Amino acid sequence: MWLLGGLLALALPGCDEKKTIGPTRIYTGPITETTNVVELISDSAKLKLRLTAPLEQRFETEVVYAKGLKVTFYAKDGKTVVNTLTARYGKVEQGKELYTMRGNVVVANVPEQQQLFTEELFFDRGKQLIYTKPDMFVKVLTPTERLTGTGLTANQNFSSYRITHPEGVFAVDQAVAP
Repeated sequence: MWLLGGLLALALPGCDEKKTIGPTRIYTGPITETTNVVELISDSAKLKLRLTAPLEQRFETEVVYAKGLKVTFYAKDGKTVVNTLTARYGKVEQGKELYTMRGNVVVANVPEQQQLFTEELFFDRGKQLIYTKPDMFVKVLTPTERLTGTGLTANQNFSSYRITHPEGVFAVDQAVAP
């Protein structure tokens, strides 16, 4: 009898308690985090592109480089650096080859000694293009020119580019001038 009373005493308090369950929380943070990232992309055993970043965070729909990144482009020989692209922040949407780069973005064409400075830039790896929004301020420095303006489209090596609304100091070939 005392056993039945003891069990009843244990069971009754449990029946009176109401357990409340809070709202379900869905985790939205990174699936993985990797530090000191080095990603190499090659074609026919020749290095095409090297991406380095102090931190890479992979989410469901994108990869984020919250502490910045550097992309180095190589010539056809896979050894000669043609161009570098650096930014304080970057992201890539899953399933797309479109990189969004923000914060002190610098593109430097090494052989041509050209540099581009802007605050936001897009790199489409599939189309091998770099570009800005039409209203984004850009500054390009070369050994002979200092250009500013808004809107830029260029090939990924930054050897050929177009500024939508240019301003600045231009070099003029005297043989062509009227």
